[in-house]
Amino acid sequence: MIKLIDLLNATVEDAFVKAGYEAGFGRVNISNRPDLCEYQCNGAMALAKREHKKPMDIAAEVVEILKGSEMFSKVEACMPGFINLDLSDGALASYIYEMQEDEEAGIIKDEKRKKIVVDYGGANVAKPLHVGHLRSAVIGEALKRIGEKMGNDMTGDVHLGDWGLQMGLIIEELKSRGMKDFNLSDLEEIYPAASKRSKETDENGKPTADAAEFKKRALESTRLLQSGDEECLKVWRRIMELSLADLKKNYDALDVHFELWKGESDAQKYIPDMLKSFEDKGIAYISDGALVVDVMEEGDSKEIPPCIVRKSDGSALYATTDLATMIDRELNIGPDAYIYVADLRQSLHYLSFFRVARKAGIVRPEEELSFLGFGTMNGKDGKPFKTRAGGVMRLEELIKDISDAVYDKIRASRSEAEISDQEAREIAGIVGLAALKYGDLSNQASKDYIFDVDRFTSFEGNTGPYILYTIVRINSILRKLFGDADASLDDMLKEQSTVQEAEKEDLEKAIADSGELKELCLVLSRYNDAARQAWEQLAPHKLCQFIYELSNAFNTFYHDVKIISEEDEDKKRAYTSVLVLLKRVLSDSIDMLGFKAPEKM
Repeated sequence: MIKLIDLLNATVEDAFVKAGYEAGFGRVNISNRPDLCEYQCNGAMALAKREHKKPMDIAAEVVEILKGSEMFSKVEACMPGFINLDLSDGALASYIYEMQEDEEAGIIKDEKRKKIVVDYGGANVAKPLHVGHLRSAVIGEALKRIGEKMGNDMTGDVHLGDWGLQMGLIIEELKSRGMKDFNLSDLEEIYPAASKRSKETDENGKPTADAAEFKKRALESTRLLQSGDEECLKVWRRIMELSLADLKKNYDALDVHFELWKGESDAQKYIPDMLKSFEDKGIAYISDGALVVDVMEEGDSKEIPPCIVRKSDGSALYATTDLATMIDRELNIGPDAYIYVADLRQSLHYLSFFRVARKAGIVRPEEELSFLGFGTMNGKDGKPFKTRAGGVMRLEELIKDISDAVYDKIRASRSEAEISDQEAREIAGIVGLAALKYGDLSNQASKDYIFDVDRFTSFEGNTGPYILYTIVRINSILRKLFGDADASLDDMLKEQSTVQEAEKEDLEKAIADSGELKELCLVLSRYNDAARQAWEQLAPHKLCQFIYELSNAFNTFYHDVKIISEEDEDKKRAYTSVLVLLKRVLSDSIDMLGFKAPEKM
């Protein structure tokens, strides 16, 4: 189906043409003054200087033509030259009816189905997931789901850190302790201990003799591992076995799922030939013993250092591994585009290796390379979020804390006779995850934000629990409208062949009789626009903003309009059909964001 804004644009652009002007000046926007009008066109002011006319005169000409359109119920020219527009009840009813009939509720798929790799997660093996991994996982998962909704073939890759110095540190620490076998609990203690040991300094701030020697041995173990030493590989395989099981458990708890569980180790086999090709093509050269590629381009406003692809000691860096990983993906997936989700502070890294990839011909010129950098999740003190003891909080601990906070709110408002303790725990888990994800995603990704458990778990305001409570309320109303307050709503909707569908005329009449219903339908009509913006701008917060506005519009409608007790059956059918569409849109939206609603709250 055609986007509503495109229908409005076509109508107003045609009026500009009929008035003797270029169509492009007839672009329509949602009004930033909803108290005055629903939509607005500012083209007359842009035209005035060129046409040597007053903006109001041009606006008046266009308005006179638009007055005959069935698209608008109000068309007026306002000083200094705005064209204010209100959508007609009939046009809105027709569009909502089309959304109801459409399998995707108005979502328009991308013209071309693309293969897109989303690189997010970035966890290191042998380390538990902590709060620093939250944003990458949550944002990346949402983008992947939104991309799928838009009709693309999305592949999420966790891209594990499994081949670097941390492996050598663990191997050496195990040797020094004489441990031939170990479990996950051992690993969780061993790596921090090994890392601390390698960084110990004396009173002058210089590495101690033991630290220097230990790090030297760890570097050698890393080299041996990467050279295929069987003893080191045996330890590495055991580390991978334990770590992957734990990582998958924790990502599952976040409802984050990767199609690929590859790591830096999978890209190692491509590195020698890749580096040789850089030299053969003349794009890489030796500088201070390291192999580097210049990435500065004409027009850069500041100095960008060469990208180091091999250190002077012969070892690889993140850029090397990322480039080799790209070769692996080109050979095995053949993507049309890449999206990388990582800390904003890594912007230079992604800029550099993207440029090397293009310069070396690893990717085709038309392939899109996007980096979405995210800000920091901070505590109420404005500093990176920590445990009460000041340490880095594990992700599973954070999930538990927010779930417990929701559970306490449920128990404070609902007795055990209303909701059993087990059911309260299950609901708290679902709502807590929504609170956590929505609290993150509702913020612009590139911005830092304050993690506030009390605010995020509130059932009022722009929060995940508020959105879920709205959906649960809609579901409850629909159950009553369908005559069975206890049955599964999804089952009922499947069984209802007509879903009490209203005729367009009934829907138009209901919209005409209720300003609250019209406002709800106006917001509903923007579903595709919101999802499209979230996708094209890699901005999940745009979708969050939409479902918050939609929830507010519904709750106003719910409080001001009798739905279940409405005696006019035609009007009740119109209400029901809008609520069924509303349920679909909200449910699909939160699914794109990576969480779900409970049956009741």
